[in-house]
Amino acid sequence: MTNESIKSALESILFVWGDPLEAKTAAELFNLPVSDMLHILRELADDYESRRSGLRIREADKAFQLCTNPENDDYITKLCTPVKEKRLSQAALEVLAVIAYKQPVTKAQIDAVRGIKSDRVLETLMKKDLVEEKGRSSSIGRPILYGTTRNFLFTFGLESLDDLPELEDVGSLVLDDDLEGLELPRGLADPDQLTLPIEEQ
Repeated sequence: MTNESIKSALESILFVWGDPLEAKTAAELFNLPVSDMLHILRELADDYESRRSGLRIREADKAFQLCTNPENDDYITKLCTPVKEKRLSQAALEVLAVIAYKQPVTKAQIDAVRGIKSDRVLETLMKKDLVEEKGRSSSIGRPILYGTTRNFLFTFGLESLDDLPELEDVGSLVLDDDLEGLELPRGLADPDQLTLPIEEQ
C-alpha cells in the first residue's frame, strides 16, 4: 500500500473507532514499524491542519483521535441543544493538581498536601478515567501509587505530561458529561474549546 492509501484507511478507522487509536495498534494493522506509523499519522494530522479541514487529529501519548476544528465551535454550539455548565469542585481540582504535578503519589501524600482526606474525590476521578493506579510504593505498607491517565492528556489537550503548564498558569476547570472532563489549562488551547457540556445529576 502507498502512504496515501494508508492515510485513507486510517481516516476511516479513526472515524469509526472514535476512541484514541494507539500508533502501535495501527502499526500492527498495516504490518508496519511503529516509527513509520507515527510518521504517517502525524503527516495525516498535518494534512488536516494545512487544508483547514473541519476536522483535526490530535495526539497524546502516541495515540491519535479524530476531533472537530475549534474554529467551528460556534456553529456546532448553535446546532446542538444548549446544556448547563458545571465547574470542577475545588476539592477535585486540588487532588487532580497534586497528582498531575507530583505523580506517582500515594493517597497519604495527597492528604498531607491538602490537609484533608481525599478518598471520595480520588474515587470520583478514577471512575471518570482521569486518575489510575500506577503500582505500589516501596515504603511501609506498600501503599498504592496514583497518576493521571491517557484520557487526562486528551481532555487537557496535552501530548505528554511534559506539556503541563507552570502551576501559576493553570486555569479553571469544568465538568464534561459523564466523564467529568476538564477544561484545558489556559494558554494551552483556544478558549473556545474550554467549555464542555454536562447533564445535571
